[in-house]
Order: sequence, then C-alpha cells, then structure tokens
Amino acid sequence: MANVIKLRKGLDINLQGKAEEKIIQLKSNGRYALVPDDFEGVTPKVVVKEGDKVKAGDALFINKQYPEVKFASPVSGTVTAVARGERRKVLCIQVEADAQQEYVDYGKKDVTRMDGQQVVDALLEAGIFGYINQLPYAVSTNPSVLPKAIFVSALRDKPLASSFEFEAKGQEQDFQTGLTALSKIAKTYLGCGMHSSFENYKDVEATVFDGPCPAGNVGVQVNHLDPVNKGEVVWTIGDPTVVLFIGRLFNTGKVNLTRRVALCGSEVKAPAYVDMLVGEELSTLLSNSYDASHSVRIINGNVLTGKVTTKDGYLGAHSSEITVIPEGDDADEMLGWILPRLKQFSVNRSYFSWLLGNKRYALDARIKGGERHMIMSGEYDRVLPMDIYGEYLIKAIIAGDIDRQEALGIYEVSPEDFALAEFVDSSKLELQRIVREGLNILRKENA
Repeated sequence: MANVIKLRKGLDINLQGKAEEKIIQLKSNGRYALVPDDFEGVTPKVVVKEGDKVKAGDALFINKQYPEVKFASPVSGTVTAVARGERRKVLCIQVEADAQQEYVDYGKKDVTRMDGQQVVDALLEAGIFGYINQLPYAVSTNPSVLPKAIFVSALRDKPLASSFEFEAKGQEQDFQTGLTALSKIAKTYLGCGMHSSFENYKDVEATVFDGPCPAGNVGVQVNHLDPVNKGEVVWTIGDPTVVLFIGRLFNTGKVNLTRRVALCGSEVKAPAYVDMLVGEELSTLLSNSYDASHSVRIINGNVLTGKVTTKDGYLGAHSSEITVIPEGDDADEMLGWILPRLKQFSVNRSYFSWLLGNKRYALDARIKGGERHMIMSGEYDRVLPMDIYGEYLIKAIIAGDIDRQEALGIYEVSPEDFALAEFVDSSKLELQRIVREGLNILRKENA
C-alpha cells in the first residue's frame, strides 16, 4: 500500500473543453522540428546542416556545455532548415519526414542486468537523456553529477490536463521498464493520484498525493518527500511520458517519441486525444478544430505553464496538451467587474459564481488589470503547498539578494510551482518569469 500525503493548499480551476477519452486519427503533413528552447538550460550546438539525411534517433543538436547530451530527431528524413533568430540563436531544426521511416537500432537491452552508469550511457547515446530535468535550477540535467534521488510524477492535475492513465493504457510494460532503468541510477520515487494504478509498479517508492492542483507538480512532491538542500541534486521527471520514451528504447532498441496529446479548451469543437510525435507541426491537428471567426489563443501545453503558439508551431517536447481558449481582446463587457456575474471565475468570491459549485468556465486570456506594487497578502501561500515563504522568496529574487534567496529555499522550486500563485496574484506579476530569471542568475553565480 502506497503512502498517502494529504495536501490542503492549492486550487482546482474547472474549465470547459476537457478532452474526451477517445483517439482521433490524423495524417501528418510530414513537417517536424525540434526546438532547443523546450529544454531549459540547454545551449544548443547544431550537428546537422541543411540537406542532411537523418534517421529517427540521430542527433540534431547537442548541449554545448555537456557535449555528450544529444537530442534525437523524432523522424527519419531530410533536414530542411536550421531556423535562427536574433544573434543567431537557434530557434528550431526542421526535418521533412520520409514516407518510409528508418530508425537507428541501439539494440534491445535487459535493464535488470544493467547498472546505473550503463543506463545513463544508453540514454546519452540515444539522445533522450536531455528530457530529464534536475533540481536545483529546474534545468535539463548534468549527466556527470549523479542524483541523491529521482522523482517521477504520474499525476497531471492542471486545468484541462490530459490523463496519463489513459495515455499509459497498453504501454504498462514500457512504463515499468523505464522505472526500473531509473531505479538503477538512484532511489526512485513515483508520485500518483488517488485511486491510481501506478502505485502497483515495482522498483520504485510510490506515494499518493491527495489534494488540489498543484499536487502533481514534481517540485511539490520533492518538497514533501526529500527536500533539496544546497549542494544536493535530484533528477525530476514531471512529464511521465519521458518514462515511456526510456522504456521503449530498452524494449525495442529504437527511439520512439510518440506521445498522446489532448486537444482541449473551450474553443475546440470536439475535444479529444491524438497520438503525435514530439516536434510534429500543429497545422494538421488544428485545421477546422475551432471557430476561426474570432480571436483565440493557442497554447502549447496547459493554460498555466504552456507557451503561446500558432497553427504553424510544433508540438513541444514536454507538451501533453494543445489548448485553445478565447483571446478576450474582442470582449465588450458593460460595467466591467461591477456586475454580479455568474459566468466568470473568482478566487476571492468577487462574483456570485462561487455559489454554483463545480461549474465549468470558459475563461479567456485577459489579465484583467495592470501590474502594480506587490502586496503582502498571503495570496501565494494559499495555493503553494510547499514549506517555503513564497512572497518573501519572490521579493528576494526581485531585489537580487542571493543569500536571502538561498535561505528561503530557491533551490527547491521551479517556475511551474508559482503558476497558480501567478493566476491568483492581485499584483499581476509574472511570477514564473521572475523565478526563472532568479534561477538563471543563481546558476551562473554558482557555476
């Protein structure tokens, strides 16, 4: 029986447009791209050029800081472009897929007979090691520093989040193989939700997290199970599909970056699931899926932590949802917030909608207010189930006080841990951006 940790702090936001558990079939247009910005903390060095032929599993770029960390092509085909932005920053490496896919064969392996270093070497060789992150700094991990523990979260609880239970159906053996491989490197913790089948997997210590969002955040789970102190490193997998990538590699000898994605949001006509490869162009998925007659926001990921994208964007390396919600720039509301409305969500019960129980809302992307001075109101603490003082930590980051940041637990947090605090913040501060900048500065100082 798994341990149960009850969390009381947090907030569940019920939105319209949750994906129905059925799979729609799509024919890909053959255009793919791997985006280095999907891998936080990685400085890419491109190892292919336009016109090169690659197989699925061949490296497209490496991490300049740790050259042994490669990033594999999701498909076989021809490199059509290396897109660059300002100061020649690599935006993406585009590949036109072959009609008949070819894979690099890395050979099937029995993970029960491997040690931790052999597992790490196999992941590095196949170009999927970079999908594993670490705390501190919440960046793609350094393979030369082994962790004190590895944390995997199989609980997705953000608004409109896809169900990993549904994704993992039929892939239980791959998930078990992936967990066993990770357990060879260090003690592995698996976080899951109530009434989940994941607590029955072997070679890991399973813990049930019972509470509202963000109970599924891997940082929250680390904080309750084995907090990170200065000088310590833990590896984190907040995207459990990565464990499937690892399991497939050892069970088949091939890199298979297929993931089950929820097409969701109040603007989507028929929310459902679709199987896509990492880096697949979104135009096929999004064509005719929503009403284009008014302004919408397309989000690569979930509404709290995802990135704004377009039809011409590509599926993110860690995105398990493509969310479409109203932009809100064409909204025309008489008397604004003064009216006692029932269709708007309010954390502070400013509207009468809180009387309607678990009503689902069609929220738009408006901030509804301007950035102002930070108010010490305890708002963050109500939605942050971690043993840290969130408001004081944010103030220390803004002030650039590194000693104070360390004392307040910056090594334990990642930007996504402050996503809900950003949502409820009456000061309208970009908390995730602030935390990311603070972590980047600290990482540079400690290098």
